[in-house]
Amino acid sequence: MKVAYIFATDMAATYKLGKMILPQLEQGIHGVEVVGMMFFDDNLYVLRQGNPVGERLSRLAKERGILLMVCDRCALERGLAEGDFTQCGLGQLRPKDLVEGVHVGCFPQLYEALAQNPPDQVITL
Repeated sequence: MKVAYIFATDMAATYKLGKMILPQLEQGIHGVEVVGMMFFDDNLYVLRQGNPVGERLSRLAKERGILLMVCDRCALERGLAEGDFTQCGLGQLRPKDLVEGVHVGCFPQLYEALAQNPPDQVITL
């Protein structure tokens, strides 16, 4: 089974991803193929350059072809994207100070990216 995760609630990326999902993925015991992860609000901070969880996730995503995407508006508001708010939703923003391989976008870009390797389930945490 293929899954995509959406990290939308407080501490979902630091706790659920960092303490449960990522270690299981690294150990090969997670039980499903993860094809994508989308980060909202303060969950983006885990993907800043130098963050140990983000750096580990970046390496794993590169090895396994996992999409990592942050909400464009959330990234702009936190200084983690280059561009302006008129570009939100258009896929035109660029990541800033984020770990390697992170894309900046909104739902249209998420749908387009996942269409090439669609998940069977989407799990919001």
